Amino acid sequence: MKEISENIIKPLSDADHKYGRINRKLIQNIFFIDIDRPKKMNGFTPFMFNEMAKTFTEFENENNALCAIVFTSGEHFCAGMDLNQMAPMLINGDHSYIKNKNYIDPLGLNKPIRSKPVIAAVKGYTFTYGLELMLACDIVLAEDNTKFAMLEVKRGLLMTGGATLRFVQRAGWGNAMKYLLTGLEFNSKEAYRMHLVQEIVNKNKLFIRAIELAKLICNASPLAVKEVIKNSRLAQDSHKKAISEFNSIQNKLIKSRDFKEGLKSFIEKREPNFKK
Repeated sequence: MKEISENIIKPLSDADHKYGRINRKLIQNIFFIDIDRPKKMNGFTPFMFNEMAKTFTEFENENNALCAIVFTSGEHFCAGMDLNQMAPMLINGDHSYIKNKNYIDPLGLNKPIRSKPVIAAVKGYTFTYGLELMLACDIVLAEDNTKFAMLEVKRGLLMTGGATLRFVQRAGWGNAMKYLLTGLEFNSKEAYRMHLVQEIVNKNKLFIRAIELAKLICNASPLAVKEVIKNSRLAQDSHKKAISEFNSIQNKLIKSRDFKEGLKSFIEKREPNFKK
C-alpha cells in the first residue's frame, strides 16, 4: 500500500457540524473509520453514535476487511459526547445510543460483539467517550501531544462505556481512581505508563504507524487472528475456560488451509500468503 493521507476517505463536502459524520472505506483489507466533526472537536451526537455502530457492523460483515483503524483527520480524536444533544436521551433514560441490538457494539459491552481487530489512532483531546472507545479497541497508538480525561464526575454522570472496567483492569485501582474520581487531565506518557496506549508516536507519524500495524495483522492468518481475540476475551472472564478451549481451537486451526500455508511457508523459508 502506498503512503496515504488521513484525508483519503473524507468526502469533498464538509460534514454537517450539527450532526457530524462517520466516514468509512475499505482499502486493501484495511477498513478505515474516520470520526468527522472537527469544528466540535468530534463530540458525539445521537446520529454519530448510530453511525458508528453501523460502521462497525459493516466492518464485521465485509469479508475482505481484516483490520480496522479508527482515527480522525481533524486535530482531536474525540472530546466526548455532545451533552447539548445527548441530554434529552440521558434524562429520559434512553441508552439506545450505546445499546443498539441491531448493530455491532463499538464499545464491546453488548452483543453482538465484533470478531475482528481494531486499532485506535488518537491525538489531541481524547476525553470521556473518546477514551472509552479507545479502550474498547485492541491496540492504541497516541500522538505525543494527546490529552486524556474522564470528565463524567464533573457532569454528575457515570462512565457507561467501559472505563470502570477497562481503566481499572489495565492501570490498576489506584491509577484508575485518580482519574475516574477527579476528572484530572493526563498526557500520553502517563497513558503509556498506565498501559492505556501501546505506543506514543511523533506528530504526523500516527496514521502511518497505524497502517504499518494493520498491514502486519492483515498479513497474518485471518482465522488465527479471530481465535486469538476470542480466546483472549474469554480469558478476561475465566482463565480456566480459556485454557479448556486451547486444544479444540488448535485442532480446528490445524485442519484449516491457513495452517497448511503457514507450515508450507515455514518449510520454504518465505512469508505466508494467506487467502483473504
